[in-house]
Order: sequence, then C-alpha cells, then structure tokens
Amino acid sequence: MTHAERVERGEQVERVVVLALDGVYPFELGIPSRIFGAADGRYEVLTCSVDGRPVRSNADFTIGVGHGPEILATADTVVIAPVAPSHMTTDLPDEVAAALALIRPDARIVSICTAAFVLAAAGLLDGRRATTHWQLADRFRCRYPHIALDPDVLFVDDGRILTSAGAASGVDVCLHLVRQDHGSELANTVARRCVVPPFRDGGQAQYIDHPVPEQGAASTAATRAWALERLGDPLTLADLAGHARMSLRTFARHFNEEVGLSPGRWLIQQRLSRARHLLEATDLSVDQIAGQVGFATGASLRQHLHASIGVSPQAYRRTFQTAAR
Repeated sequence: MTHAERVERGEQVERVVVLALDGVYPFELGIPSRIFGAADGRYEVLTCSVDGRPVRSNADFTIGVGHGPEILATADTVVIAPVAPSHMTTDLPDEVAAALALIRPDARIVSICTAAFVLAAAGLLDGRRATTHWQLADRFRCRYPHIALDPDVLFVDDGRILTSAGAASGVDVCLHLVRQDHGSELANTVARRCVVPPFRDGGQAQYIDHPVPEQGAASTAATRAWALERLGDPLTLADLAGHARMSLRTFARHFNEEVGLSPGRWLIQQRLSRARHLLEATDLSVDQIAGQVGFATGASLRQHLHASIGVSPQAYRRTFQTAAR
C-alpha cells in the first residue's frame, strides 16, 4: 500500500524530515528516502534546509530542497545528513541552532556520520552514548570529551537520539528504525528491495585501517556460514576454530579483524536475530525458541534479549507479531 493510500484510509504514517546543510554528502542525503520510501507507505519522507533555499553539496552540484525549516516541527523523526569535515564548526551556526530548536521534544533524531558533530555542538548528545565515522573519532573526543563516544559500532540507539557511523551505516540505522517500528519482516523486505543486507555483522572495527594480511591468509567467512546453519547446537570457540582449521588464538584474531566482534558476541547476536524472527513469525514458546537458536534455557534467552533491546520476549512478541500479521 502506498503512502497516499494509507493517508486516505486514515492510517498513521510516520513523517521523516531530512535536514540538509551546506556541504552535505549527496549519497547519505538520499538514504532516508530510499530506505523509508521502500516500506510500503508506512513513512512520508520530506527534505528541508535551514532557510528553504538550495544547499551546496560536497560534490560539484547544488541540491534543491522542497521545504524550509518549519517542516521540522511536524516531524516524527528527524534525520540530519552529514557534511564534509571542512564545514564542521565548533560553534553551531545560528540558523542551524534555530532549525534544531523547532524539533518536537518527542521526535526521534538521527545523525548520519559527521552529523553527530552537529548534535554534539547543539548539546543534544550530552550524557549520551554516540558514534561517528572512525576517522573522526579523535577529533570528536577532543571537542566533546564529555560525550561517551563508541567508534567501533555502526550505530548507537540511545532512545530518542540515534547516531550512526560513516556513509552506508545510514542504511543500517534506517533499517533498524523500520525493524523497531514494524518488525523484522518489513525491514527484511525493505532490505531486499534496496539490495542491501538486512543486518550487518560487527561494527566499524572491521573497516578501520589494518595491516594488509599476507597473501593467502585464511578467512573465517566459511565458518560463519557453517555456524549460521547450526545455531541450535552448543557451538564453542573450539568448534569454530576446528572448522576453520586454525588454532583458537589465530581464529579469534582473524574473526575479530574481519567482523569487529569476538566469536562469542557474534554468536549471541545471530541467535538473538533468529529468536526475534521466531517470536514474530511463529507461536513457539520461549523455551522452544531458545532451544532452536542455541540458548540453554528460556531464562537465558530472556536475559540476553532484555540486555540487547530492553524488553522481554513476551513484550517483543506482543508488539511485533501483531504488526507482522
């Protein structure tokens, strides 16, 4: 169903407003429209600038926008697109501060890449966890030492405010919001339509510059694929290393370099992802799901799910099983 059809039927449609600033990266500016626009009309995406006029991109063209800053006051979610580092200033320009002040207190705010600097300069990240592009982590810490920066993740969901890392992590955080709002089935559908992975393993650590591995160095990719087919088994580090034909230490090092997570943490993430799908798509009990995805008990699944997303399996199912059906 399209956005217009949903509005005509009186169904609630989330309004996403994207704020474009001078020096904006065109690729990232288009991500919200591409991802939310593929979500079966559940979102309306509008783009604005601080004065309603065209903005200069970091490429060799200027971008026209459809709205002025007043549209920010109507947004359920505001996405701030990143700007080139040369446009990042310590003091927030008055017109940007005025635009941000229009955002409703209950609206979600999302930054992509360098836009975290905008939120930090506005004081919106004070007392929160955040991330930005790993290459700018030192600059961010120097400017804003009071903000808990995590440069190793693809995005940080700190409740009302979400920050994401560089470039394509804007896709990750937008898919995360679709999944959060409407469940993994719709998020997976959107990902397929946009030809992107519905969930990327690990974090920014896998993209940070590392010494080039020696030619012929072994990869853990085949072992990860093998493990995904056996999540219900009690897999150990020794099992994984044995499949990869590596020592425990060598396997753990390669795995962390490639994925940005320890093997144990990665397994937990994959098991939780599978468990969330089963909670949405089946009527299996929590204990049955725990057994299918490799948690020893239902209590273990409850503990890990609550630590990951802050809700119990029953609460998650009540929210998303209804949406999925």
